Amino acid sequence: MRSASVTNARGMTFIEVLVWISVFTLAMLAIVSTLLSFYKTNTYTIEQADAVTFAQRGLEQIVRTIREGAYSSQGAFPIVSIAANDFVFYADIDSDALIERVHYYISGTNLMRGILEPTGDPPDYTGAETASVIAEHVRNVAQGISLFHYYDELGSEITNYTNWTAVRFVKVDLAVNVNEAALPNQFTLSSSAAIRNLIGH
Repeated sequence: MRSASVTNARGMTFIEVLVWISVFTLAMLAIVSTLLSFYKTNTYTIEQADAVTFAQRGLEQIVRTIREGAYSSQGAFPIVSIAANDFVFYADIDSDALIERVHYYISGTNLMRGILEPTGDPPDYTGAETASVIAEHVRNVAQGISLFHYYDELGSEITNYTNWTAVRFVKVDLAVNVNEAALPNQFTLSSSAAIRNLIGH
């Protein structure tokens, strides 16, 4: 007896092709959406890290400059004015023979530094400041966080900003967040400095 073998050489049916395409499409959509979500999260993290690094350098510059606060080239008291988000004082920032007027303030979401070089003989502080951005994405104003806190020689906080001659110590709090709507919340950097030329006076 001879056995006959029958081979089925037909291909995939139309329905099988549709099911296969649907499964493949869903898998690709899942992979792409996962990659996009991962990219979006990492983009925020990288931008936030860059902003914090930039702000850290700005904070270090502020603290270093505050420590070097000095009597002006005219002999005026080292501090000109104080406020929650604005501080004007004299310091030698470029190691020359003259003392510059330094102004730290918030403009929008930028922390700014204004420098006014004295001119003339005798030196006079007239003219416009040269301003530069030292930190971006600053959220102090939006979050109600004071940039500067001022203290007298006994360590008591000065809240009456007309009493600027009593300032001996300054604390700086810098809140940074690239996107307020994104988590995690802002990163707050803090540092402090004593005005060396006023210690003991």
